Amino acid sequence: METSSYNPYRVAQSQFDKIAAVLELDEGVRQILRQPMREYQFTIPVRMDDGTVRVFNGFRVQHNDARGPAKGGIRFHPMETIDTVRALSMWMTWKCSVVNIPLGGGKGGIVCDPHHLSMREQEQLCRGWVRQIAKNVGPVTDIPAPDVMTNGQHMLWILDEYETIVGGRYPGFITGKPVGMGGSLGRTEATGYGVIYVLREAMRELNIPLAKTTASIQGFGNVARYATELFIRLGGTVISIACWDQGDKTSYSYRKKNGINLDELRSISDKFGGIDKNRARDLGYEILPGDAWIQQDVDVLLPAALENQINRETVQKISPKVKIIVEGANGPTTPEADEVIKQRNIFVIPDFLANAGGVTCSYFEQVQCNSNYFWEKDEVLSKLDTAMTSAFASVHELADQKKLYMRDAAYTIAVSRVAQAVRQRGWA
Repeated sequence: METSSYNPYRVAQSQFDKIAAVLELDEGVRQILRQPMREYQFTIPVRMDDGTVRVFNGFRVQHNDARGPAKGGIRFHPMETIDTVRALSMWMTWKCSVVNIPLGGGKGGIVCDPHHLSMREQEQLCRGWVRQIAKNVGPVTDIPAPDVMTNGQHMLWILDEYETIVGGRYPGFITGKPVGMGGSLGRTEATGYGVIYVLREAMRELNIPLAKTTASIQGFGNVARYATELFIRLGGTVISIACWDQGDKTSYSYRKKNGINLDELRSISDKFGGIDKNRARDLGYEILPGDAWIQQDVDVLLPAALENQINRETVQKISPKVKIIVEGANGPTTPEADEVIKQRNIFVIPDFLANAGGVTCSYFEQVQCNSNYFWEKDEVLSKLDTAMTSAFASVHELADQKKLYMRDAAYTIAVSRVAQAVRQRGWA
């Protein structure tokens, strides 16, 4: 639901400005935190399979590293913009802070559609990206990871090119790598599972039995799949999944009122999270418009796709039955929609808390790589559960004490920690 007037960077800044005023931050700290410290834009020439040369635009933004090296994904998306990357880098700063890991915020991207690129072309794109930015990233400065339409293979190509350039082995430079090549067990599940860990805690606080709840989810990428998996395992029912159709590249909502079957949807999906519409129909799914996911009569809405999905128009379509919105995606809710959600007293678990499981496990991967000692999967997920539960408890306790909206409470904790680091370093 992208609109020409929507600018994620302005949204991120307005969210920050609101909390900065509440915290009464001095002007120097505000100016440091409301914009990126560094940003890079560059071109990446790639020789395509047909022999022609195509030039792609790449980005890397480092919002703040007062609490530690910048951390953030690299996404492939045909609609990528520098303002999107700026916003995401800022949200990463708050995300690392709210779960209290010693990292700052960064983000990267390439304007491309990997659906239309061969694996060789994608490899050249990854290697070209790091060649342009190698002097400005590294295991003690800026640590990338996968994001939208990128995966462990892309990260390994980037790592290999980086190590070739700098001359050495630096597995802690990048996270989200394949297991056996420096990747962490549990990393694939981490973001989606983290979403459900905090949802579980919210339901406990609200005295809602998870086993009797229903959910509608937007997205069928990595986050949505594992959130769906754990939600169902804990007894919940997912009745609708919204994502792209492989054939006509249009978004649809796939609904079964008695609950979707995750395994069968996985069997008819591609690696980018698209579902084959015709095969889904054959399996008994209702095929609804792409935005129908938000209209479902469910207890939980879980946006796990892109930003700006719950906005001024779509928020009006949310069913009166909805009790909780847990934001698996980054920036899915606009400020205008937030006001409506507040008025309706829907409990929100904000994005930079809800989906922080990914960066938390990335931090675990970095620690394991740097120590050259790797943990078993159960240990990784146990540590992740502990970290997410603790972060939720801190935010909810503040929200309860100060009668704050959950998003405002999360921002208050996150911004306060980063502002303190800025002051302690003597930057302002």
